[in-house]
Amino acid sequence: MTTRELLDPDVEAGAALVPFDELDAELVAAVRPFFAAPSAPSTIVDRTEHVVPGAPDEPGVPVRVHRAKGTTGVAPCIYTIHGGGYVIGSNTMDDPQLEKWCPTLGLVGVSVDYRLAPDTPYPGPLEDCYRGLVWTYEHADELGIDPECIGVMGVSAGGGLAAALALLARDRGEVPLAFQLLDSPMIDDRQTTASSRVDDLAVWSRGSNTFGWKSYLGDLYGRDDIPVTAAPARATDLSGLPPAFVSVGAVDGFRDEDIDYALRLNQAGVPTELHVYPGACHGFTMFAPEAAVSKQSLRNMEDWLRRFSRADA
Repeated sequence: MTTRELLDPDVEAGAALVPFDELDAELVAAVRPFFAAPSAPSTIVDRTEHVVPGAPDEPGVPVRVHRAKGTTGVAPCIYTIHGGGYVIGSNTMDDPQLEKWCPTLGLVGVSVDYRLAPDTPYPGPLEDCYRGLVWTYEHADELGIDPECIGVMGVSAGGGLAAALALLARDRGEVPLAFQLLDSPMIDDRQTTASSRVDDLAVWSRGSNTFGWKSYLGDLYGRDDIPVTAAPARATDLSGLPPAFVSVGAVDGFRDEDIDYALRLNQAGVPTELHVYPGACHGFTMFAPEAAVSKQSLRNMEDWLRRFSRADA
């Protein structure tokens, strides 16, 4: 049985809509607008734009704050990092999810628009995310955020950056994170697992993954001394990290690295919930949102996030 034959039929139909088979430098420029389209104005959530000062001689970091209309008071915050293999995407991709989660879960959402590789390789994108996180924490009072209940969330490369951000926040000791939600995180540059070496993966191929990592790591690619904040799967000390939710499709090239990371988080004493979805490829909730497995995945995320929200208070 081929890998494609393992896909849920509804997921397979959605995956067929992906506008590329394998990313390369030429294709990146062509598909970036597809993943950076502006969202329609919301009648449910207020969105405000802010620019966080960057490092010297670097541009500021755009962040978008999302809050359910008509709400006041202090609320937990989910800090979201968009996906896109480190090379495509923008924080407008997070608008639909935050439009749902802010009112239903009682959260304030902050989405960061980090610089993309290969134009800006590691550590630039991660430092952008970190500056946005520190700004969120330092401006918690004016944003109506509980500074003791800020968590990070990301999908794919965003999940990799969220995992790296949790490690960085732990080590720098400036922002206490309450949770980390890692959805099919891209965390291992080595591509040595069985799932990462499959040749007919839907949505995010082995070749696209190699291109994404080469773009993000730049001159570091292929070395043994890759920093753990560049590829969190390389981290050996996972103690002291916030509670985690890790999810991945069973037909995703990231399956094995994500399962291993969740197991090692648990072994390090980090409360971690792991979900592996049969018949699901990379990005299945985005490209096949009406599939039963996609709806189940989103329900599981929401149920877990309720532990950190006041939606049921």
